[in-house]
Amino acid sequence: MAPRVPPAPAPGGAHAQCLCGNVARVRVLIDYRPALRQPTGAGEYTHQLVKALLGTFPKNVLELTVFSSSWKDRLEIDQTELAGVTAIDSRVPVRLLNIAWHRLGWPSAEGLTGCTFAVTHSSHPLILPSRNAAQIITIHDLNFLSHPERTHAEIRRDYPVLIRDHARRANRIIVPSRFTAGEVVRLLDVAAEKISVCSPGAPAWTPRPAPPADGYVLFLGTLEPRKNIGALLDAYERLSLRRYPLPRLVLAGKATDESRPWLERIKRPPLDGAVRHIGYVEPTKRRELYEGARLLVQPSFEEGFGLPVLEAMTVGVPVVAANRGALPEVLADAGTLVDPDKADEMAAAIDRMLADEAYAAACAARGVERARHFQWAATARRVYEAYQLAVEHRQCASA
Repeated sequence: MAPRVPPAPAPGGAHAQCLCGNVARVRVLIDYRPALRQPTGAGEYTHQLVKALLGTFPKNVLELTVFSSSWKDRLEIDQTELAGVTAIDSRVPVRLLNIAWHRLGWPSAEGLTGCTFAVTHSSHPLILPSRNAAQIITIHDLNFLSHPERTHAEIRRDYPVLIRDHARRANRIIVPSRFTAGEVVRLLDVAAEKISVCSPGAPAWTPRPAPPADGYVLFLGTLEPRKNIGALLDAYERLSLRRYPLPRLVLAGKATDESRPWLERIKRPPLDGAVRHIGYVEPTKRRELYEGARLLVQPSFEEGFGLPVLEAMTVGVPVVAANRGALPEVLADAGTLVDPDKADEMAAAIDRMLADEAYAAACAARGVERARHFQWAATARRVYEAYQLAVEHRQCASA
């Protein structure tokens, strides 16, 4: 029997409107560290969530503090984007603090900041310790449990060993998709009632008027094993041998140690000249990157959500994505789903999207419409509801 997961939130924010008439002030500390240097999906989620919470709730309802800790990276808040937030920047090395937090449950949020909070919200799956606050964790995916070899550093060292205990002790768990919610229920033996599905919102971008005639095929994401770059290169190699002209494949994302064989491969025939790696792309430049693409390919073995798919749909870029993880949930009928283990199937889907302009345009139009269902204001209200439920849970447990 499939695990029971929380019901899907209503599109466009209707789900959370019940909170508007009866709200209570909540003081929250959010771990903002993933949003610092070169943020990936989790970091962008953290930043946009903070921005949406500040824009949705006044200070007499939600008092928000963001926390950072690093020996070298300083927390610099843009008050035009995050007006009203309180920032606490601690000069404690990240690795040292994580070991103390994850393994010892110390120092507490109160001891570290000198402040008290109703909620501590961790941006990752392990608790941000507190003496008195309700504790929320964010689980974007559980791929590190089934494939630890695809991870590194503290994610490999701490997450698989500690996640079950931290999920049990947390007062609430926030996830970005119903798929991830089901995995939390199935793999961590957590009750569905303890989980809040808070999907990210679409960026405030207007759809492009038309696709570029000479655009490229785009992949956006960190070049790591679970992104399945090898199969994407296999598919593109097949296309390069039978299709001319073939648009260039652009790999946009931070390189990792595991990506070296792929980066070496694209320097050799038949992929040399057909594939280009441009490295990490700052969030402020992503819209321009999408606007120049004929299509996006997201071949990941597993995604807890798949933010590039949502971003591409918002601009009007058709998508080819793997039929795994949360990608079918995000894309629905607004693109083509393929088996990520079958490079021929991936190549055929890319080829069709390039050759059949009517089909690509229909996918793009459905994507634009689907992206409108993902609104950050609605996400903020669901997260605020999760804060209230976490406080109630802690109060009941302490009674």
